[in-house]
Amino acid sequence: MRLLAGKAVAAPPPPITLTDAALDHLAKLREESGGEQLLLRMGVKSGGCSGMSYVMDFEKEDNIKPDDLVSEYSLASGGSFRLVCDSKSLLYLFGMQLDWSPALVGGGFQFLNPNAANSCGW
Repeated sequence: MRLLAGKAVAAPPPPITLTDAALDHLAKLREESGGEQLLLRMGVKSGGCSGMSYVMDFEKEDNIKPDDLVSEYSLASGGSFRLVCDSKSLLYLFGMQLDWSPALVGGGFQFLNPNAANSCGW
């Protein structure tokens, strides 16, 4: 909650949505990579069959740049998870949902992006 004109209003949703399944899996990966002080950097780079590809990696808070957007998510198990995205990538990722599936076929992270004109694979 935050105050707007003296009234408490709900904060807007983050520009990138993480499902509970994605958050749980990312929290496990973060723990294996060095712990709760790490943030997930998400972005896009040139390449891939559709012209752009997604990149994700954990990094320390020291690497946050002034024009980066940092979003915080609550974990079902308690605690929080932070995601950082540079402003250029955010133009392509705004409104995207990141999901996770443990399925043997078609499993892994799934990027559901309304901004993508086309995609590769399934």
